[in-house]
Amino acid sequence: MSDTPNQGGVPPGAGAAPDDDEALAAAWGAETGTPAEEPTAVAPARVLNQAEIDSLLGFDEGGGDGENASGIQKIINSGLVSYERLPMLEIVFDRLVRIMSTSLRNFTSDNVEVGIDNILSLRFGDYLNSIPLPAMLAVFKAEEWDNYGLMVVDSAMIYSIVDVLLGGRRGTAAMRIEGRPYTTIERTLVERLIHVVLADLSSAFDPLCPVTFRYERLEVNPRFATISRLSNAAVLARLRVDMEDRGGRMELLVPYATLEPVRELLLQQFMGEKFGRDSIWETHLAEELWNTDVELDVVLDEQTMRLSDVIALRPGSRIALGAVPGATVALRCGAVPLFEARVGRRKNRLAVRIEREVLRASPER
Repeated sequence: MSDTPNQGGVPPGAGAAPDDDEALAAAWGAETGTPAEEPTAVAPARVLNQAEIDSLLGFDEGGGDGENASGIQKIINSGLVSYERLPMLEIVFDRLVRIMSTSLRNFTSDNVEVGIDNILSLRFGDYLNSIPLPAMLAVFKAEEWDNYGLMVVDSAMIYSIVDVLLGGRRGTAAMRIEGRPYTTIERTLVERLIHVVLADLSSAFDPLCPVTFRYERLEVNPRFATISRLSNAAVLARLRVDMEDRGGRMELLVPYATLEPVRELLLQQFMGEKFGRDSIWETHLAEELWNTDVELDVVLDEQTMRLSDVIALRPGSRIALGAVPGATVALRCGAVPLFEARVGRRKNRLAVRIEREVLRASPER
């Protein structure tokens, strides 16, 4: 059977599936020297917009602290100690809010509501740069802890407390005069407020440990209120004070170095917690120990013998003991000497009478 010639110049495989068209074109191109069709160029990478860049770097709204932080901001703040590791500190601030509500009502003779906005950890230098001015910065010292803290009273709170203490009418917002330094009267009235809050802060710590917070000085420039290294971590509590239509904010900043003496107490989950101890188990163990059987050995005599003499001992050999009636012998529990006693006899039985207790030397540390 003869082969049929390829008529019409139809290339081999013309009846192939469309999927093979590209492969056939490449084969023809290789035979004729014609380059195959260039592959489609890769599309350029998508460029991030400004919102995505801000989110990546952690500068989007609300992303500066807490759980909302993202990207580089999280890396920067990764070295900070979160206040949640000190559970008792949150209870102390909650107690402070309740005490302040009562004391400020008595101080201002007005209806005062105090609330806590949030508690967060941050660097001391970052906080100083974020204080909204004008404001008053009170430096106080924890006497027992021998370290310092910072209280910031914002402008709205300053004018509100001045207005209330000087007899301003209720229902009207306090008048604010910006662009001038605070007067002596305003500073004096704010100092009285600070003394009240510091006394309440001391009372809030009383169930945990006694501490006295003493007012040191009042500053209006954050540079002069530096109480710690700028890179040190601190705990910030933001308080909100409402007096009907007036009010403002107060912020308490306590460096972690100040809280270090009471760190173990602040680690408790609840007041009076003792980690690793169970009083019920301890009582049960003590009761069982009283019922424990203890063997006492009466050592009548001790002798030093040569090894050859010990090897030479046979059944029937005699060892003379140096104990005589009325001699002093030792009572031991294992290898521990407990008492000295005298040997005697009672009703056809050998007996010992305890004379005195052997004082044991305390182990050297």
